[in-house]
Amino acid sequence: MTRRTDWAEYTAYPDAPRERGRSGGGDSSRMGGHAHGGDTAHDADRGNDDRAPYAPYDTDGSRGRGRAEPSGEDGGASSSSRAEERTPPADPVEQARAICLRLLTGTPRTRKQLADALRKREIPDDAAEEVLSRFEEVGLINDSAFADAWVESRHHGRGLARRALARELHTKGVDSTLIDAAVAQLDSEQEEATARELVARKLRSTRGLDRDKRLRRLAGMLARKGYPEGMALRVVRQALEEEGEDTEFLGDEGF
Repeated sequence: MTRRTDWAEYTAYPDAPRERGRSGGGDSSRMGGHAHGGDTAHDADRGNDDRAPYAPYDTDGSRGRGRAEPSGEDGGASSSSRAEERTPPADPVEQARAICLRLLTGTPRTRKQLADALRKREIPDDAAEEVLSRFEEVGLINDSAFADAWVESRHHGRGLARRALARELHTKGVDSTLIDAAVAQLDSEQEEATARELVARKLRSTRGLDRDKRLRRLAGMLARKGYPEGMALRVVRQALEEEGEDTEFLGDEGF
């Protein structure tokens, strides 16, 4: 099963440097006693902040909201359009990180699902690769655990067989080796037991129909859920026999 993760733990990466220069006193001590931390200290702090690839971000995905903007020539009164012109473009790495965290809130996703979402939002490939690889390192992306949880949930919740489960995982971009390992949790006996439960629940709603319609409806239901034809035929035949239907016309070669 997928390990529950405290997503808040990763709102900043563990190795992210703490933002410096918050207090005036700290600037004063580093700059050799300048009481107000002049332009040199301000530039140094800004340079350090720009070099931190995983610095904390605000709720809208931008950094440095508290950073002082240069005052305009009119004494600080500037229009919103002029302020927007001064705002530098958002860091694509931070954008990618914010997008992934938002998508992972409440539900796990595969690496391909997140990569597709970043590509749709026109995040550069290098920024997307950096964030996705980092998320894998800290465990926020785990395709193996995703596949295991998917198989368990979809088999017990929807009654899907191995073939249907493998098809779904493939569409989500899970590697074929991980898919094989995940669906191997189910053996033929467990699949057949689930198929019998599905037919037993559906059988009552087919009563009153002629034999051929009952057969098609029950067999079609199992086929849509990915059960092999031979297994579906055997399960449906036994269920109809228990209902008193004549199943001698059903051969072992197929429906």
